[in-house]
Amino acid sequence: MSLIKSISGIRGTIGGKVGDNLTPLDVVKFVSAFGTWLQNNKNKKDLTLIIGRDARISGSMVNSLATATLQGLGINVIDLGLSTTPTVEVMVPELNADGGIILTASHNPKQWNALKLLNEKGEFISGENGAEVLALAESEDFNYAEVDDLGNYETRDDAFDIHIQQILDLPMVDVEAIKAKKYKIVLDAVNSTGGIAIPKLLDKLGCETVKLYCEPNGQFPHNPEPLKEHLGDICELVIKENADFGVVVDPDVDRLALIDEKGEMFGEEYTLVAVADYLLKNKNGVAISNLSSSRALRDVAQTHNSEYFASAVGEVNVVNLMKEKNAVIGGEGNGGIIYPELHYGRDSLVGVALFLTHLAKENKTVSELRAGYPSYFMGKKKIELTPEIDVDSLLTKMEKEYQNEEVSTVDGVKIDFENNWVHLRKSNTEPIIRIYTEAKSQEEADKLGDDMIAKIRSLI
Repeated sequence: MSLIKSISGIRGTIGGKVGDNLTPLDVVKFVSAFGTWLQNNKNKKDLTLIIGRDARISGSMVNSLATATLQGLGINVIDLGLSTTPTVEVMVPELNADGGIILTASHNPKQWNALKLLNEKGEFISGENGAEVLALAESEDFNYAEVDDLGNYETRDDAFDIHIQQILDLPMVDVEAIKAKKYKIVLDAVNSTGGIAIPKLLDKLGCETVKLYCEPNGQFPHNPEPLKEHLGDICELVIKENADFGVVVDPDVDRLALIDEKGEMFGEEYTLVAVADYLLKNKNGVAISNLSSSRALRDVAQTHNSEYFASAVGEVNVVNLMKEKNAVIGGEGNGGIIYPELHYGRDSLVGVALFLTHLAKENKTVSELRAGYPSYFMGKKKIELTPEIDVDSLLTKMEKEYQNEEVSTVDGVKIDFENNWVHLRKSNTEPIIRIYTEAKSQEEADKLGDDMIAKIRSLI
């Protein structure tokens, strides 16, 4: 069974049995639930939804099912076709729509697809609203429109241009400074829609793009999660092309990873750090990331007399805290940049533009820029427990064990030591505690994880 229902949407593998995988009937049911929820909560007759998809193979089929279902409910549809998650998020308020659906399974392999649900602000719906949509899907309490009341359908092909122009118009994006540098950039878009959007942006910024895996055919040439072990080809090509650096995005273009001019990873955690460095240098304020993101963001914020706060894991949680603190910049350590001057969503396009501005103004190579930031190394481990063990009680014991340290219980238990930290999070689906660590060396990060596993075992 690979159908995962959550408050932020539904995802699963294509094919198989209804209710077990993401089948056509499941798509229709959950789109019906979202459309019905919107109708129940809007004080207007004619609703309009924006829909867009990444390039994965099943996208066209899922798109047809989703758009037809919305029309069947009497909801008007504006179809952006091949798009990116941030582009759909931008276009919902741009077109004064009532919500949106993004068809993407993000960094999951090609057999996966998903429905991501947006409100009228172009932001992911809240946990409370998501629970209401799931309840509607369970009850199947839908009322479809009669023939004269079916929704209209139209397409738009200018969404990328609108999104990019909004980025170019941002005061903190210095187009002329970037153009003067004539950067040569290698792009790995994993054969999805970043292969359309990113070159359009780079062209407007006067950069030369060397394309690698930029044909939006959904045939992912490697695991689409932009991690070091998947990116050997672009690392080699950056050196071969004598490029200034490399850009890697995931299939829906909300995660951004960078490769320096030597073919080395800049580090996904440091994409956000570099952008925050640039913005906070020009405007003191607040930076936000989640509890499992690098301490480097906090360090950089402090060097600019700015504040740093950490949210629970999850983009919705990051956004909520950003709004509460009126943050200048925020995001997640997986390369997710959220710049509220544009919109409250992870956006690789605005991340590229802000990073290029920073690089141009610093007049450094990418490796020189990276060398100026604190070096931290992260570790990820897990401890598998038996079903009868009370995981919550175990986490409470860990909290008490380290009560003399700086401890946060916003999301699991995070323990901040002077030179490193550990974050313990329980799985919602199986008896597992996931252990995230960060330290000044990989060996220290890994040892901290092993020490935590030993401590947890001693408390059982």
